[in-house]
Amino acid sequence: MLKLAYGLSFAELYERDGLVKLDAAFLDHLGAAESALRPQLEAARATASLDPKAESALIIEIAPHLDDFLAELFGIQAEFRALAARHNELAPLYEVKRQFVQRRAANKVKPEEAAKLDGPALEAELKKNHLDGRFDELTFAKKVTHWLAHEAEHAVPLDLAQKYSAWALHTPAGREQVKAGVLFKAPAKTDPQNLLVHAQKSDREGVVTYTIRPEHIRRRKGFVLTDPGTDLVGALDQANYCIWCHTQSKDSCSKGLKEKPSAEAPGKVAFKKSPFGVTLAGCPLEEKISEFHTLKAQGNALSALAVIVIDNPMAAATGHRICNDCMKSCIFQKQEPVNIPQIETRTLKDVLELPWGFEIYSLLTRWNPLNFRRPLPLPATGYKVLIAGMGPAGFTLAHYLMNEGHAVAGIDGLKIEPVPARFSGIKGDGGRVPLEPVRDLQALYESLDDRVMAGFGGVAEYGITVRWDKNFLKLVRLLLERRAQFAMYGGVRFGGTVTVEDAFDLGFDHVALCMGAGKPTVLDIPNGLARGVRAASDFLMALQLTGAAKADSIAKMPCCRDRRGRRAPEVGRPGARNRRGVPRARARGPRGKGARRAGRPRREDRRTPSALGRRHHRLPAATRRQSVLHAQPRGSRESARGRHRLLRRPVARRGGR
Repeated sequence: MLKLAYGLSFAELYERDGLVKLDAAFLDHLGAAESALRPQLEAARATASLDPKAESALIIEIAPHLDDFLAELFGIQAEFRALAARHNELAPLYEVKRQFVQRRAANKVKPEEAAKLDGPALEAELKKNHLDGRFDELTFAKKVTHWLAHEAEHAVPLDLAQKYSAWALHTPAGREQVKAGVLFKAPAKTDPQNLLVHAQKSDREGVVTYTIRPEHIRRRKGFVLTDPGTDLVGALDQANYCIWCHTQSKDSCSKGLKEKPSAEAPGKVAFKKSPFGVTLAGCPLEEKISEFHTLKAQGNALSALAVIVIDNPMAAATGHRICNDCMKSCIFQKQEPVNIPQIETRTLKDVLELPWGFEIYSLLTRWNPLNFRRPLPLPATGYKVLIAGMGPAGFTLAHYLMNEGHAVAGIDGLKIEPVPARFSGIKGDGGRVPLEPVRDLQALYESLDDRVMAGFGGVAEYGITVRWDKNFLKLVRLLLERRAQFAMYGGVRFGGTVTVEDAFDLGFDHVALCMGAGKPTVLDIPNGLARGVRAASDFLMALQLTGAAKADSIAKMPCCRDRRGRRAPEVGRPGARNRRGVPRARARGPRGKGARRAGRPRREDRRTPSALGRRHHRLPAATRRQSVLHAQPRGSRESARGRHRLLRRPVARRGGR
């Protein structure tokens, strides 16, 4: 059971008065730890415009004290110290990589000399005589650090280490040997005209094709995640690769790569463009990237997340596969940029994996002492806002509106599945119940192959398949749904169930349209919409709404199996033959002879949702649950009129359900 320090209850963390009490406790903690910092923080909060360099410096000074305060608040001092120790233990890797491997070995041993070296023999000698019988990157880095401190006494092992490093850096065999690590790697040069570095080219009968190299193929099955992201070693490698240029105001990843001001318009800001004409304006949120890299590299894991949340409170929704505008504007324009999204996601995961990690992240979106402009939500304003669309734009706007003191009701045209009441605080009838703190994040997670589309998240739910962990959507939803100022309804279409006039009649002061762009992008190429070609957005929504990619779904893709349950893709495969040894046709039209064998669905699989109900009792249990979901109308249990009545109730209660 969660027992908070400073005399606070868990419920108070979701009330403004409780957050005011919490903030006062932090100011006392800060003043006791370093008396000069408290007046500086209070002055920064009172200043309308703070110098960016001074703001960054103050954030980094206060950050370690915020780490200590949060660890004490949630009673996780031991776990936090262990996480910080893991960060510090890895530090020799990055120091040796920069100072010894890249600057010394790479320059002193030329590629021609490295090609003549016997890398495996060097490794064996180092392992046997100098590395205590083990050879791994961290052991190597720690030993080299010790040898460099007493270089005259360790000239022989340093020479071996230098030669091995050069072999690993300069030769194909060496790079293959160390490809799983980070120590013996240098940033690769980038060529804008040759970006398909993992592709192989082939010319067959005059037709040029490009295919990805086999070692870079990610096999997928259903909706299982194919890219889990980097680990702590990889994230700290990238954080140390960053040169932390906020101290010189050169953090272009955050503020954009700017052209030099012209003499005619010295005050005009113009951004540089990439070789492809893309404006390099940096992070759309102007996130304090260099600052959080600094803190992450120093082992301040909690405050590093707090710095991210200042400008990007919905960090769980951005992720390492969603946005990379910051990377495009990285100061490294002629070599691989810093992989900022990977560091950001790892920073979030490291906190989430702590006991009460989700509660820490959730708290920082409402109370963040490193956010000098809005450390606390404002008092209630009395304004009520209706947000149409619960996609990324809608749920992000809802967060900011609530922190400004407004009450928010969110609607979405798709059905929104409920989250267990103990986590969301919302019962089936819309009433509120006490929240249960989440100690272990796995209590919220589901298998991505088995989870039912929850409806919340818009394009983040229906437009993404295996590149991003959709369990993060549940975290984002709980950030909003647990707050008393927020109510959400699925199956309510703006312009149909609720019109603009209805919204104002119901007492809303403002209406925000966050319904996305339904019009697909059509490529201006010949036959771009030929028969059989579908827009990606339309295809992905149909695929995921029906569950067609799941093995136990009755709506699964008909091309996956034939009527006898056999795999059908080999029909039409070059070289495939029938039982008489006659080559099969490489491609048949959907109405051609043999279409049934090629995977055309059986008659009963093409029935309408009403027909599904007639044979529902004959289906396996797992499939029966799926068919119930897809046989229902897109609204919820209530009719449109009943939902309209339901929507009327919370307005008078200011944000209830």
